[in-house]
Amino acid sequence: MRSRQRAVADLERVTEYHWRVTGALALETVPELWKRKSTLLAPGRHVTCDLAGVERTDSAGLALLVSLLREARASETTLQFANIPDQLRSLARLSGVDGLLPQPGR
Repeated sequence: MRSRQRAVADLERVTEYHWRVTGALALETVPELWKRKSTLLAPGRHVTCDLAGVERTDSAGLALLVSLLREARASETTLQFANIPDQLRSLARLSGVDGLLPQPGR
């Protein structure tokens, strides 16, 4: 029997208003990432969150991103996601929220 490896995720600051998420954006990692949401919010600023390092995601990860967008709007932060993985795009499309995930150049 194979043991299941614990999912991990990290939120890393690249520059003052550019962040990178790596690892799993999933049910197991969302609570810890949610605790760190205030680090992403910068009232009156444009913040980019790069998702190129996301290895897998699920509906909890998608819900996290949608909730972050709502929190960003409430704090007057412009939040965009870059390099959205295909798995996340497909999940957003199936859930009918693909239009909520802004991305640079779109």
